[in-house]
Amino acid sequence: MALEIERKFLVPDGESVPDGREFEVRQGYLVIGPDGAEARVRDQGGACSLTVKRGTGLVRGEWETPLAAEQFEALWPATEHARVLKTRRVVPLGRHEAVVDTFHGRLTGLRTAEVEFADQQDAAAFTPPLWFGPEVTDRADLKNQRLATAAEPPRP
Repeated sequence: MALEIERKFLVPDGESVPDGREFEVRQGYLVIGPDGAEARVRDQGGACSLTVKRGTGLVRGEWETPLAAEQFEALWPATEHARVLKTRRVVPLGRHEAVVDTFHGRLTGLRTAEVEFADQQDAAAFTPPLWFGPEVTDRADLKNQRLATAAEPPRP
């Protein structure tokens, strides 16, 4: 099993985000379990994948496999009521990267930043840059799977 060790933060309105490579993301959920488990498909700037995650919080189980564009398009209709559309910017932060998502559609106005870590000690030692807002790693209403079915952005 692969582990994802990740912290998530809000990016405040009006806060400038440093430059980085940017691409559009279509992400849809095939299954969202009551225990936080999920199966999703993602088209990230033309790179398509199927991902299964289990668990909640800082450390989660994660399995990802590439999909051909045709496979992604065949599965995409099954996600009709559980999708997020966003622009993703990858910003270097020393030996880490921040993945900054600017959401579109009904979630317009929401921006989040996620940072992945090699281990829990690395995650605990991380000092967020000044342009990060409050940490929301443990907020269920700000998980992408929950946002995919939300009528509007959650309140900070």
